Amino acid sequence: MTYLAKRITSGSKKSYGMFAKALTVDGPGRDLIHMELGSPHADTPLAVKQATVDALMAGQVHYSHFQGIPALREALAKRLQEKNRLDVTANEIVVTNGLTHASYAAIMTVIDPGDEVILLEPYYPQHLGKIELAGGVPVFAPLDAINGFSINPDLIEAKITPRTKAIALVNPCNPTGRVYGRAELEGLAALAIRHDLVVLSDEVYEDILFDKAEHISIASLPGMGERTISMFAFTKSFAMDGWRIGYLAAPAAMIPGILKITTSDVTHVNTFIQAGALAAVTGPAEVLADLVAEDKAKRDLVVTRLNQMAGVTCAWPEGTIYAFPDITGTGIPAQTLAEMILDKAEVVVEAGSFYGQAGEGHLRVCFGSQSIERISEAMDRLQRFFGSL
Repeated sequence: MTYLAKRITSGSKKSYGMFAKALTVDGPGRDLIHMELGSPHADTPLAVKQATVDALMAGQVHYSHFQGIPALREALAKRLQEKNRLDVTANEIVVTNGLTHASYAAIMTVIDPGDEVILLEPYYPQHLGKIELAGGVPVFAPLDAINGFSINPDLIEAKITPRTKAIALVNPCNPTGRVYGRAELEGLAALAIRHDLVVLSDEVYEDILFDKAEHISIASLPGMGERTISMFAFTKSFAMDGWRIGYLAAPAAMIPGILKITTSDVTHVNTFIQAGALAAVTGPAEVLADLVAEDKAKRDLVVTRLNQMAGVTCAWPEGTIYAFPDITGTGIPAQTLAEMILDKAEVVVEAGSFYGQAGEGHLRVCFGSQSIERISEAMDRLQRFFGSL
């Protein structure tokens, strides 16, 4: 096996986790409740669907702008200027096939063979394969678990070497549910400036915030606009995961390199679904608010119930659709426990160790992927399971 093949194969092992395990045991007579994948339960808003159908029926079925249709990019630039405080134009935006594609294009553009990319651990596993495909080397810097998985610049700086090229940031954070505060982001920004690093900022959960948490785009901080690729999607905010549409904002100098990747692998995003994305971003704010309110109700149910279970404590996530309960009180390793829960309770949750060693002692429970009724049933099963240990 070649060096590259070994790297690709090793990365692929971190792609599916308990989802893949559940597929091997599912079948007749099983009633699995899936709370491992970050797939929204809500349907895509009707206005978004209708705009897409209208565009399709109007004949918008041919090639369009490689960078994304101009009307959508103009609307996205306006949103980023007003909501995220980013100094961007439509020419600095590329529409992509979801945030996964945006991060792939960003990494392939920025990372050369041998470059190191720092992942904040617990990290998002999908970054691994992309870094390795680019010939890069993932380096893990732990978040400050004792202080609620916060960003501690000292823990990150210790991992920086002359080969470090970039830092990958997920904010709000999957899997911990943290929404990083301004002081934390300023500390990270200072590191990036001091060491001349690019920040790859995944902000897919930017709209899913609870308890007055404030999302801050790191590119809005002084000196960061020119060294940050900010990545977004309609996936979580508008329940459009299957649509595969997202976008990135990058410094003008990086756009030609990014387009070299995107035009080579997909040419451009499906033409008529961009009309749906435009309807989403320009539609009534109440639609988004209703979806987030539903997520909050589910979060409240899940975290309250988890904290009533033997051997479990759970912090309140400030954003995202994930709870990250501490299960060290059970004395059972996270992966072993997740497999026991699958077998005994027929609930599928992810082991915290799937997100790196810093996630050991936790589970990730997605509360956005099921109806409130199925979530309640899952919590009943988990309570019985933990009570039986």
